[in-house]
Amino acid sequence: MAKRTRSEATMTDQATEPLDAADPYAREAQTFPVLPEEMAERIASYGAPETLDDGTLVFERGQRSVDFFLVLDGAIEIYDLDERGQPHVFTVHGPRQFTGEVDLFNDRQILVSGRTRGATRVVRLKRDVFRRMIAAEADIGEILMRAFILRRVGLMRHAQGGVVLVGSGHDGETSRIQSFLERNGYPLRLIDRETDADASSFLEGFHLKAEQLPVVLADGQLLFNPSDAELADRLGISIEIDPEHVHDVAVVGGGPGGLAAAVYAASEGLDTIVLETFAPGGQAGTSSKIENYLGFPTGISGQALAGRALTQAQKFGARVAVSRSVKRLHCDQSPYRVELDDGRRVSARAVVVATGARYRRLEIEGSERFDGRGLHYAATAVEARLCRSEEVIVVGGGNSAGQAAVFLSRSAGHVHVLVRGEGLAATMSRYLIERIDASSRITLHAHTEITALEGDPALERVTWRHRQTGESETKEIGNVFVMIGAQPNTGWLDGCLDLDAKGFIVCGDPASPYSTSRPGVFAVGDVRSGSVKRVASAVGEGSVAVQAVHRFLDPVAD
Repeated sequence: MAKRTRSEATMTDQATEPLDAADPYAREAQTFPVLPEEMAERIASYGAPETLDDGTLVFERGQRSVDFFLVLDGAIEIYDLDERGQPHVFTVHGPRQFTGEVDLFNDRQILVSGRTRGATRVVRLKRDVFRRMIAAEADIGEILMRAFILRRVGLMRHAQGGVVLVGSGHDGETSRIQSFLERNGYPLRLIDRETDADASSFLEGFHLKAEQLPVVLADGQLLFNPSDAELADRLGISIEIDPEHVHDVAVVGGGPGGLAAAVYAASEGLDTIVLETFAPGGQAGTSSKIENYLGFPTGISGQALAGRALTQAQKFGARVAVSRSVKRLHCDQSPYRVELDDGRRVSARAVVVATGARYRRLEIEGSERFDGRGLHYAATAVEARLCRSEEVIVVGGGNSAGQAAVFLSRSAGHVHVLVRGEGLAATMSRYLIERIDASSRITLHAHTEITALEGDPALERVTWRHRQTGESETKEIGNVFVMIGAQPNTGWLDGCLDLDAKGFIVCGDPASPYSTSRPGVFAVGDVRSGSVKRVASAVGEGSVAVQAVHRFLDPVAD
């Protein structure tokens, strides 16, 4: 059997260092399992053996819908290309091992290439046969699914098969690009112009000036401050959409409610597509840790939860299109047509609206110029790295604000939590309140609001005022995390559905509490009027709403 050495499993500069216990590459038995002979025989029964010559390219970075390979004899090398375009082998699959990671469940461009090492005998399964095998062989599917997820985490952790992002870590556009890639599970290496020793040589090598940053190096080409849509298209994160195809259901929004609807719809045989503007997870995807979600006693980050749900939906056949903003719902025709911001249209017999809500902006004149330059609406690891050992402000008294404060307190110098009311008891879960009260690194400021933001070009100073005493204080603070209120994302509905006075969708009739004023259009999660703003409730609504979708699509069966 071809042995996969650790020097092949990590990048050169990491090969001599011991692997972290949390590193998937340290969990070889799960990440790169050798299947029992009986399981390998069952997989082989779905295809026919074939022999490949040494150096045969079995798949190549950038391809879509590649085949699954089970190695019978010989080996398949998995490699990416370094910054000079040279192959770098980091994994070798031997007998009774298999190729692939989570992209085997979707239509994205794959991140790595594979070639045979020596004469190699394999069983090749085409995509449709692979899906049939996964569905029929549940015990094998569990092993493969776990391995695929761990392999993607490994690619992310070691920046393999990804891109290089060069920019200033404190620049809003650099943070936007980094966040977009990380939340969409795309590997990247960040070269910070301010702190990375490699930055100068990179700029010199590509004849770049600091004012041209940020740039993304992808397959030897430079992308200058690319938009999310440009990144998605150039890197193959987006999927191809057939405007003539009519789906059973289009789910608009990839947060917990939308992903739950996709999982249940696809698992029950409905032709399902999910349309998401930024990345799976929605607002919940920015949460550092959710500790009151059923089944995760130690907590789980919003991004991890979203990643698992996304893979689960894709496993059942749902197609997920990211960086695809919905511009309008054409609701005066059947099937419904969802118009995207790039002019393309998606047709579906039923629609589940799961577009959620967004945080309100600070009502301070000129605050928009600090967006991404000190003013943040998420608190993930990307933002936390910007304010290490510095004082920061979290504005808001809900669970998202509490989770952000606790998370940021681990790395920030101090966290100031500002709320307009008298405290947190009415709006935040008790376990978060107790964490905040117990932390010497967090201070709660009740009856307090921000009155001024100053800095050029980035945020440098913040002034807040006590609403009862009128006393003001100004501090040298460069990062403020805003998590106040909720504004529904319903502007794209253009009069199709009944909304309440705040813009949330009015739902409810004898058929389903998630039915809207338009037959065949349902709403779940935070966008629904009167909803409980919790991840668990959104997941429940998304799953239950699928029953109503079935009844609408096939009323006779009901």
